[in-house]
Amino acid sequence: MISDPEHGGGMTSIIYSDVFLQHDTGLGHPECADRLRAVVQQLQTERWVGRLRWQSPTALEQRDPSPWILMAHDAAYLEKVGAIAGQGGGFLDPDTPLSRASHEVARLAVNAWLDGVDAVLGKHQPAFVLARPPGHHALPHQGMGFCVFANAAIAALYALTQPGIKRVAILDWDVHHGNGTQAIVQDSPQICYCSLHQSPAYPGTGAAAETGRYNNVLNIPMRPGSTIAEYAPQFEQKVVPFLQAFRPDLLIVSAGYDANQRDPLANMRLQPSDYGRFMAHCLEVTPKVLLGLEGGYDFDSLAESVEATLLACPAT
Repeated sequence: MISDPEHGGGMTSIIYSDVFLQHDTGLGHPECADRLRAVVQQLQTERWVGRLRWQSPTALEQRDPSPWILMAHDAAYLEKVGAIAGQGGGFLDPDTPLSRASHEVARLAVNAWLDGVDAVLGKHQPAFVLARPPGHHALPHQGMGFCVFANAAIAALYALTQPGIKRVAILDWDVHHGNGTQAIVQDSPQICYCSLHQSPAYPGTGAAAETGRYNNVLNIPMRPGSTIAEYAPQFEQKVVPFLQAFRPDLLIVSAGYDANQRDPLANMRLQPSDYGRFMAHCLEVTPKVLLGLEGGYDFDSLAESVEATLLACPAT
């Protein structure tokens, strides 16, 4: 485990634990521990000394995340995850394996996202949750698409319980639509959700006509092969105005990096440096930005993209 440096101003918080490596998805599965190892190695270079504040998530013995998980998921589903892991492992769906450790790891990941909310609200500076398993496909009653608990949605619901937080925005730039996040938040007038995603692609949701009960959902389907030339005007003309009009007290980003040209699971053509532009657009909305890892399955481009995202964060 990386040691925590001294608390300091002007630093971006990284919430991480080696425990997240223990979610074992099996040989050859794209959502594997090496994803985190690649990012950690990239962020341990000398250039990052003094810019990052590494923080361990709150231990499960200190905070049980179950009450917050149950704000987004059915009790029967939470019990199912625990039961499958308790039996040594199994599958939530054909793409989403659990190992014996996965229940505890997924719960610790939720704690990490909650800690991220606290870090951003306490410092008014961005934070990045470097955790797995991801979450934006997890439905209230079912995990799917490598996702166990709906981390971003849970973090948003948690944030709304904090003093002075009336509105929370979620931006999902993962290449796949966050069907689970949308299902959980689309009926809340205090949460807006915006997703840019490849279409057609898994999971087949996210049509532009899906706008939420309160016009609080903006889906932007993107054609396969899209580059920054197609993404940039969407951010400038749709994403930023939509988020600014909502006037969020906190912006949560489902930061997936599988729209990279080198990613094996999609067909987009973004470059790692493009995510720095995405982050700059987020900071046009608010300095209070919480990012959390979703997809991204080419290890090098994933690590380079997280680095580009963090380089766009204010250093002072």
